[in-house]
Amino acid sequence: MRIAKPGPVSARRWTPLTVANAALALALEAALLAALFFWGLDTGPNTLTGIALGIVSAALAAAIWGAFLAAGGPKFPLPVGPEIALKLGLFAVGAVALADAGRGTLGVILGGLAVVSVAVEYTAGGAPG
Repeated sequence: MRIAKPGPVSARRWTPLTVANAALALALEAALLAALFFWGLDTGPNTLTGIALGIVSAALAAAIWGAFLAAGGPKFPLPVGPEIALKLGLFAVGAVALADAGRGTLGVILGGLAVVSVAVEYTAGGAPG
């Protein structure tokens, strides 16, 4: 099994598997932000504080993703190992946030699908060739 950095979207080799996985990855990224917002809303002591906490937590995750993991080419590229670890770490935060908000099953689904998607992304041959 070869682990390779997929590279920017415009330089990738696209196959039906990598296209399907890219769609899954986009849905998972949106689910991560939604999970963090939901966690903030559920955790806040009142609605206004919950909304603020949800927005800030989702914005922080989006900023980290944009800086280090953006599919179009991150501003601060990482080596493949730390990139995978950061990506899985962010999804783990989203899964734990869902569990903390009383949605453990959704957290397990988010985490499990994220592991599968990341494995496919880095091993399915979508790297520029």
